[in-house]
Amino acid sequence: MSSSERMSSPPPPKQYGVTKPISMAGPTEADMQRNRELEKFLVEAGLYESKEEDAKREQVLGRIRQIAKDWVKELTRLRGYSDQMVEDANALIFTFGSYRLGVHGPGADIDALCVGPSYVSREEDFFFILHNILAEMEEVTELQPVLDAHVPVMKFKFDGLSIDLLYASISRLVVREDLDISDMSVLYDVDEPTVRSLNGCRVADQILKLVPNVEHFCTTLRCLKFWAKRRGVYSNVTGFLGGVNWALLVARVCQLYPNAVPSMLVSRFFRVYTMWRWPNPVMLCAIEEAELGFSVWDPRKNRRDKTHHMPIITPAYPCMNSSYNVSTSTLRVMMDQFQYGNTICEEVELNKAQWSALFEPYLFFESYRNYLQVDIVAANADDLLAWKGWVESRLRQLTLMIERDTYGKLQCHPYPHEYVDTSKPCAHCAFFMGLQRKPGEVVQEGQQFDIRGSVEEFKLSINMYMFWKPGMEICVSHIRRKQIPPYVFPEGYKRTRHPRLASQQRSSENGNEYQTGSGLKRKKDPESVDQDGPEKRQSISPQKQDSLSPEHLAPSSVRSGTGSNVEPVIPDKRVLNQEIAEGGDVSNSSVITSVTSEVGSCEDVGNESVADSQSLLENRHLDGNGAFQDGVHEELEPNAGLGSVLQSTSGIDSETVVQKPVMRLSLTSTA
Repeated sequence: MSSSERMSSPPPPKQYGVTKPISMAGPTEADMQRNRELEKFLVEAGLYESKEEDAKREQVLGRIRQIAKDWVKELTRLRGYSDQMVEDANALIFTFGSYRLGVHGPGADIDALCVGPSYVSREEDFFFILHNILAEMEEVTELQPVLDAHVPVMKFKFDGLSIDLLYASISRLVVREDLDISDMSVLYDVDEPTVRSLNGCRVADQILKLVPNVEHFCTTLRCLKFWAKRRGVYSNVTGFLGGVNWALLVARVCQLYPNAVPSMLVSRFFRVYTMWRWPNPVMLCAIEEAELGFSVWDPRKNRRDKTHHMPIITPAYPCMNSSYNVSTSTLRVMMDQFQYGNTICEEVELNKAQWSALFEPYLFFESYRNYLQVDIVAANADDLLAWKGWVESRLRQLTLMIERDTYGKLQCHPYPHEYVDTSKPCAHCAFFMGLQRKPGEVVQEGQQFDIRGSVEEFKLSINMYMFWKPGMEICVSHIRRKQIPPYVFPEGYKRTRHPRLASQQRSSENGNEYQTGSGLKRKKDPESVDQDGPEKRQSISPQKQDSLSPEHLAPSSVRSGTGSNVEPVIPDKRVLNQEIAEGGDVSNSSVITSVTSEVGSCEDVGNESVADSQSLLENRHLDGNGAFQDGVHEELEPNAGLGSVLQSTSGIDSETVVQKPVMRLSLTSTA
């Protein structure tokens, strides 16, 4: 080739991410048709906001910007700064989350960050003075400061729009209008909560820079967020994934298929993450070190990072694991749902199903035989708002405690939806957890899961709420499917079994026991015992004498919604028997995991260059090969050298859950 030909040849396409893409293929005509059908479905599902609603958001943000500027100017004047300083005093409002990414829907909240000068503090000025200013405004309702959150936040509604407002005080006397929040200099001389507050905006900006097609990314993300909510796996606080987690997962798939349209990206999303070998991390770019001294995610150096089950790493310094709340139980549920999504997408591509099938709601209350019901009550709606937020933020700890005390043999499925019993005279809401034995566990006949200690420990931690008021109570009880209260069903009554669920059960019976999901045994299995049979009734044992008494569960006794006293842990002081996991109707997840993925083509396995990854390591970046694998091939087939660095652990970090003497459990087989 001549020099002139070399000069005229087009430059190689830009590479997004730490590995080469899996496929550069664009859409076929069939793909374009499916894409049109998908976009039509999203519009008809009401996922897009009207122009009037969008204009109202801009108007509200403009009002909040002016309030923040006036607040800082007044503080500057009161503290005796010069007239010039008062004139230059400023605060900026940045957005992040779904609104910044362009995937918000009707009624969605706005995540916003207020950036102020160094002399305006978070604790005194933001959470006290600005809080009081907002409290006096007629447009502001449901004002709730959350100072002790991982990222301190002030929640409120402004003219009916929900706002989550963070604050960051940067080391500058004047915050100029042209401040570049992506510049690393904003992190100089700030504390960890400020870094976390700033990172929401910094991460959103980086995501939009690291995807090959922003429009395709937004449509795909909007679709998958809707899917996650319908399937009950959208909630960071409960141990599933929140908005930023889903955005990072979608962005990685966009990098791997840079020319795909949303319908293809949705299908590839489930294909990729069904095969993903966790805890290999998802990363959009190499993890970079800096001289600012903040800790970055690195399981080779940080012991706690080794315990993360589903690492999804943020792309802005300091790079962190955005999904540290995920537990072994919630990861299992999400993997089942990924398999469900993959199966439906394969049927859509074969013209055997419509897109609507992908978004069928998960039938949580038909998926288990046993549940934990967590009732939360307070004297009034305002107290319930604060009390519920505290309890919900710690429900994940109950899951971890049960996993710990049963050595992972009893699995919990927390459902990230709250339910309200309007018939109660007090303010009330309830959360539910599905319970089942870990599939494949061999358990001795008559052995029990005694989780009273776990529940009592959880309740003790809940009752340490520093803003507790009379009337704030919590009750945790074990119920069976037939005892599920009618208020959890939209129609007000328990619906009959879904016909699709029944057909899925028949199609999944390939042995004496279902393989995963709810781990339920077939009714014709001689080892399975009728739920209501005498053996099951005899399996409930009285509370042990050495159990913690209700009187020790300060600050007050637990009350039911009608005001009568209720035992603090399990009604009738019962113990959950091994039949918790033994059976029930087959759940959606049971069927999901009985379907074998047929992904095996070279295109979808990927052929990333190990040399590319090694070169990044040589430049002192943590990337997709070695300790931190990324790219589909390396991620799905981790190398032997990974060793114990990223070994998934079923134990719970002692810093996360307070350790206590484990229960004596001898759980073997019922056979």
